[in-house]
Amino acid sequence: MPAVNIKENKNEFEVEVAAPGMSKKDFKIELDNNTLTISYERKEDKEEKSEEGQYTRREFNYQAFRRSFTLPNTVESDKINAKYDEGILRLTIPKKEEAKQKASRVIDIS
Repeated sequence: MPAVNIKENKNEFEVEVAAPGMSKKDFKIELDNNTLTISYERKEDKEEKSEEGQYTRREFNYQAFRRSFTLPNTVESDKINAKYDEGILRLTIPKKEEAKQKASRVIDIS
């Protein structure tokens, strides 16, 4: 199971998934209601032979994981962006305008 970091700032959440050596074509990212699911599955069906013989069963070439996160109602789910670069899958999840923290201000008394 890969490690995950979730960062929050005033405009968005950023989810980082440590996925070195994985291929972006094998990732699947789904959003169902407020549940964001990141899954990965890679199977290699190539048969390998060596001087010592061939495998009759080989499971080392199978990788899979599935992680799910519940998103708050304050995010723009239709604007989620995903990028895979240098072994890190990054998802940017923008917050709705009304959920962003507003700067503090002084209110004058009349």
